[in-house]
Amino acid sequence: MNTIITSKIIITMLIPMITGLLVMFSGKKPNLRDSWSTLGAILTFVSVLSFLPTILDGKQLKYTLFELYPGVSVMLNLDGLGVIFALVASFLWILASFYCVGYMRGLNEHAQTRFYVCYAVSVGAAMGAAFAGNLFTLYLFYEIVSIFTYPLVMHHQDKEGYWGAKKYIIYLMFTSKAFLLPAMVIIYVLAGTLDFQTANIAQGIFPADASRVAIGVAYLLCLFGFAKAGIMPLHNWLPDAMVAPTPVSALLHAVVVVKVGVFSICRVMLSVFGVNVLSETGLGLFTAYFVSFTILMASVIALTKTNLKARLAYSTVSQLSYIILGVAMLTPNSITGGLIHIANHAFAKITLFFAAGAIFVASGKKDIKEMGGLGYRMPWTMMAFGIASLGMIGIPPVGGFVTKWYLALGTIDIHNWILLCVLLLSSLLNAGYFVPVFLQGFFGKPLPEDAGVTGSLEKQPLVMFMVVPLVITATISVVIGVYPDLFLDLINLMVKS
Repeated sequence: MNTIITSKIIITMLIPMITGLLVMFSGKKPNLRDSWSTLGAILTFVSVLSFLPTILDGKQLKYTLFELYPGVSVMLNLDGLGVIFALVASFLWILASFYCVGYMRGLNEHAQTRFYVCYAVSVGAAMGAAFAGNLFTLYLFYEIVSIFTYPLVMHHQDKEGYWGAKKYIIYLMFTSKAFLLPAMVIIYVLAGTLDFQTANIAQGIFPADASRVAIGVAYLLCLFGFAKAGIMPLHNWLPDAMVAPTPVSALLHAVVVVKVGVFSICRVMLSVFGVNVLSETGLGLFTAYFVSFTILMASVIALTKTNLKARLAYSTVSQLSYIILGVAMLTPNSITGGLIHIANHAFAKITLFFAAGAIFVASGKKDIKEMGGLGYRMPWTMMAFGIASLGMIGIPPVGGFVTKWYLALGTIDIHNWILLCVLLLSSLLNAGYFVPVFLQGFFGKPLPEDAGVTGSLEKQPLVMFMVVPLVITATISVVIGVYPDLFLDLINLMVKS
């Protein structure tokens, strides 16, 4: 790898880490502390953005930092999939840093310095996962994400916070140790390396004579070992983690945690096992059916939730599996649909959580039934929520439509009407739990204590810090629905390799 590019990748991973240190040492000066977060986010995004010319030129580059054992090293990798994830995470960190000021100060939250430190380091670990060149490096940064998001989940330090954080860390650390470590051993024994094959997603890293049974075992261990992806039945940690502050929920559901999970599964499917092996063994189609259950069941559960964050949590469980479903169908169209949903879901879901947080800070309301008429007092927030909901449902011109279009083409490519029906039914279920929230906001009956109360709730300075970012993310959801070309170009570099 070019020395300059290598240095830039290392710097990109270090910027959030250094930001965390600066935040820690500036804890007694809130304005300076919060400024470091914003500056670190901007610099990280600009650094990632500088990789685009290299990637769009068709280059895929690797560099080994150091080797621990023959075939086991800490390796960096620069390709389209990693850049998509890094671009989305770093850009959304910029908006989240502004949002956090309004939320954390609006509620006068405690331990804000610790919050910002862990937030920054978590994003830095996500950058490491994005640029991991082998399974060992990916595992290393995956674990760092778990460790530094734990304090964020238990932020409130009450009974619910400690319970949610305990469940969070047990689920994620147990599965990574019990499943991923054995999987890496099996893969190393079979292939003699843990390095990703990024030049050709069809090929994978296994020799032709490798045991198909052993490959199948390793694959299943990887599928369940990356529990951050929220595949049922290893999803229960995710709704319980909603006890965290809303900016953390946004981090969990849109920017870092769950995206590291699905990114890791996609990376392993395409760059370790490869399309040919997954097709020959039937593991691809098995995965598609398996995650289809998660897509539908999580949507059904979401219909039963009246707490807005709980409904959004189960929506995330469902939506994440669209990404895996697309890759599992193993066609160029379906893989495109799955991978582009990394971006489409991120912008829409962070909008939804930002809106939920703004509503709570401005009005104190968490339950959907209490939000009658709130749309007239928070019109920008509720309109942004409506736009993001259209993306989740898959209605043009929002980005989610592009996802479902390519996924539907994928089901037609493999002549699988069952999976096509899953997509159609899930979209109806999406509408079933998102549309009522919007309708309640504008057409629902206000609570007796709110009857006759007028005046905007969005003009408060700290609330405006929250409303502006969510309007921007909603707008971008539409932009990437109309002009998805950048993400499609990056994905095509992999799909056509």
